[in-house]
Amino acid sequence: MKDNNSPKTNPHLVLPAGTQIVTLVESRDVGGAPLRSSGTVGKISKSPADSKHSYLIAFPDGGQARLFRQEIAIRKHVQGVNFDRHESDFDDQQLQQYVIYKCVVGSRAFGLDVANSDIDRRGIYLPPADLHWSLYGLPEQIENHENQECYWELQKFLVLALKANPNVLECLYTPLVEYSTPLADELVAGRSRLLSKLVYQTYNGYVLSQFKKLEQDLRNQGEFKWKHVMHLVRLLASGVTIMTEGVVPVQVAEHRERLLAIRNGQKSWEEVNAWRLELHQEFTRAFEQTKLPERPDYQWVNDFLVKARRQMVS
Repeated sequence: MKDNNSPKTNPHLVLPAGTQIVTLVESRDVGGAPLRSSGTVGKISKSPADSKHSYLIAFPDGGQARLFRQEIAIRKHVQGVNFDRHESDFDDQQLQQYVIYKCVVGSRAFGLDVANSDIDRRGIYLPPADLHWSLYGLPEQIENHENQECYWELQKFLVLALKANPNVLECLYTPLVEYSTPLADELVAGRSRLLSKLVYQTYNGYVLSQFKKLEQDLRNQGEFKWKHVMHLVRLLASGVTIMTEGVVPVQVAEHRERLLAIRNGQKSWEEVNAWRLELHQEFTRAFEQTKLPERPDYQWVNDFLVKARRQMVS
């Protein structure tokens, strides 16, 4: 019988011959040799055609046994520190109790939503120190795919913000905030310290790479997602505002009708590309005149993170 602390296995993954394994159950050798205890090391000598059939396992002493996927574990995985980890203590659902900031981003925050638009929730979670310091560590982000939710661990969130990740920066500027602790309020109050000229590099680089892919899709497949095109153009327009005003605009306001026309396929590729190039030029001019610093305020962000960590010690 499989131990409750055994690692989760993917029942649909067929392991190749030659993979070293550890047995998770007691097993009897082919031919009726004495019973082997669980935890025995072996090697797959023959893999099944699919996940419904057994593996032929060869043991170091020359014995063999037939075992199913759920009855064996990859040896490297068994020796990992997570082998005896109780997943229920660290799964995404359990960790959501440590969320300190929850907001709505995406089309609904931009003012570009339609009747069937999803509600995209993003935010930050800050775990207690004992979990953060534990041998097992914690995920950099936790997700609930069914509800379109994603929460970054505080340090990961701050690092992404310092690199001018647009998805993260928009979290700090969205008007649709559903939950915020005093600590998160302090971060939002100091959000301008995370802005710098790096926005120009990050936003431009992402849009350029994505438009190159879109052009390839247009040549190879003759189509692409207009919604994706719309958001790329929106990102450029946002970058211009960040450079000129020192804030991250979330609601698209003056560009709304024009952007929706792109989403609905009412603009030709030539028209959209012309607007994109125009925005790139405007972005460059704004970058040359911006009052934003070369780099964000790393010291302030570091002090904030240390303060947050100290609060979670107790």
